[in-house]
Amino acid sequence: MPSVLSPDQRAAYDADGYVVVRGFFDAEEAALLKRAMEQDPAIRSHFYNRGDNDGGNTKMALWNHPGDSVYGMAARCLRMVDTMEDLLGGEVYHYHSKLTAKEPFEGGAWEWHQDYGYWYHNGCLFPLMASAMIALDRSTRENGCLQVLKGSHLLGRVEHRLLDGEQMGADLQRVEEAQKHLDTVYAEMDPGDVLLFHCNTLHRSDQNRSELRRWTMISCYNAARNDPYLDHHHPRYTPLQKVTDDAIKAAGLAFAGAEDESAFMVEAVAPSEIRAKRDSG
Repeated sequence: MPSVLSPDQRAAYDADGYVVVRGFFDAEEAALLKRAMEQDPAIRSHFYNRGDNDGGNTKMALWNHPGDSVYGMAARCLRMVDTMEDLLGGEVYHYHSKLTAKEPFEGGAWEWHQDYGYWYHNGCLFPLMASAMIALDRSTRENGCLQVLKGSHLLGRVEHRLLDGEQMGADLQRVEEAQKHLDTVYAEMDPGDVLLFHCNTLHRSDQNRSELRRWTMISCYNAARNDPYLDHHHPRYTPLQKVTDDAIKAAGLAFAGAEDESAFMVEAVAPSEIRAKRDSG
């Protein structure tokens, strides 16, 4: 099937580095994804915390290959993969997916960063990469929705450093200069909405100080022609087997199987050269 994006949405992605697609997944599909994240033992057993600079934590789980779970079907379905192939100009593969779970009153913040700030160090030569953030809960300013710096993907890659809470942060001086020229947009979403964003789009989020949970699932894709030249903790080019859009509902509340166990990571770690730079002072 073709991309789900209208010509105006496609143009907005190119100009702004992101686009929000309302109702990308319908209410039944969104509910299945939410329940799977809450109940799948593979997700629950692979939670780890990622701290911010002020003592807050975001719970995370990360897996490299989509598998046959209901959330694997969402990452492999035609409407998702064909849209990503349109954005990236050709065949794509699943780079990884993750759950980011901000709990009420204690969910952590994320500092300004680009995803390519990490992925560049993984041997991905070109920024032919993008992510799809799926809202599982209502995502608002109050509970720490994602903020994007509109048009910041046109800055190219910004230098990053490893922060005390193990996050990677973009060069703050450059970010502050960019903010003088570019608008910060709060990507508020309802369950089933999807935010598609370029790997060089600067983004961050605030702590969740509200009584409302903010869980999102993010699926990340790399162009097949951008096969990393280094071995690292995310996969090299792996052919992606697309499924029809009705496969999500057909899967029902399907969890990860035993064969998917190796796809989960204990914890994502910063690139070794970035870690060495911080440790050397």
